[in-house]
Amino acid sequence: MKLTKGIIAIIVVVAIIGIGLIFFLWGKSLQNNMITKEEAVSSQWAQVQNAYQRRADLVPNLVATVKGYATHEQETLQAVVDARAKATQMNVNADQLTEENIKKYQEAQGQLGAALGRLLMVQENYPDLKANTNFLALQDELTGTENRISTERNKFNERVRDYNTYIRKFPNSFFAGDFDKKGYFEADASAQSAPKVEF
Repeated sequence: MKLTKGIIAIIVVVAIIGIGLIFFLWGKSLQNNMITKEEAVSSQWAQVQNAYQRRADLVPNLVATVKGYATHEQETLQAVVDARAKATQMNVNADQLTEENIKKYQEAQGQLGAALGRLLMVQENYPDLKANTNFLALQDELTGTENRISTERNKFNERVRDYNTYIRKFPNSFFAGDFDKKGYFEADASAQSAPKVEF
């Protein structure tokens, strides 16, 4: 049985459409995976911000407790209040996670961490403050929060690495179009360590 030119043309067209459809669906599948990975980065960024917000929420109580005992430490207290204000004003949306934006965010948070470290050192000069149960509880909460911050930053970096690797690999890079590389959270030396809490 001979195939006519018309039937051959139809088979070729159907084959081309079929291959095109397979390629299109494959590309959409890759893009859906990119969306899933990008959402994982955004979700983890929210967790990083939540951990930092928890620390910022502890600051007013800590400052109020220290203020009651350390009346001569106004400069240190004001530095903490100012650093907290700057840190809470600095926001980075999940769709703007560039290296530059994350660095600015880190700097603001690092300044608050350093100011808190200086505030906690004040306790050495005030034995009554060192013995205050409220102050001790706040120190414990702050230490726990610093640990959470570190954990969330690490998880964030893992999600970013996974996402960046996925969108840059061949052939995914052909379908990455609007998917931009995300920045890592690379804390400086002072921000990587929690403020020292000594009893």
